[in-house]
Amino acid sequence: MNTLSAAEVLAAGVWQSGLGQVLGGIVLVAVLIGAFWLGYRIRDRESDTPKPEEQPHRPETDQLPGEMSEYRRPEEMPHTDGEHRLMPYQLKKSGTETSPDPPSEEKRKWGGISSGGFGSGGTGHGD
Repeated sequence: MNTLSAAEVLAAGVWQSGLGQVLGGIVLVAVLIGAFWLGYRIRDRESDTPKPEEQPHRPETDQLPGEMSEYRRPEEMPHTDGEHRLMPYQLKKSGTETSPDPPSEEKRKWGGISSGGFGSGGTGHGD
């Protein structure tokens, strides 16, 4: 017993003959063309990109804004006589001070015993 209506039989026949796929493809192509057309219209309404002379320029210095370049060196420890002990509140807050001169080559290089890297299997510092 066939319970399909005449419209369902016709729709099934159209789909099986390939006409449905062709019509679906045409609708899909039309939607894609419309989307591109709409995108071009929206892009044409936007303002133009700025010219190179309208772009912001970096300052004349090589540094970035707010960037400081300085060298740090350890502060000298104040010396006391043997009778008076130096208390922590008598020390300055920072252990380093700024220096305009770069450190010497021998101070920049590590001259101590190699301690090995983490997980390298080395014996550790001082061994």
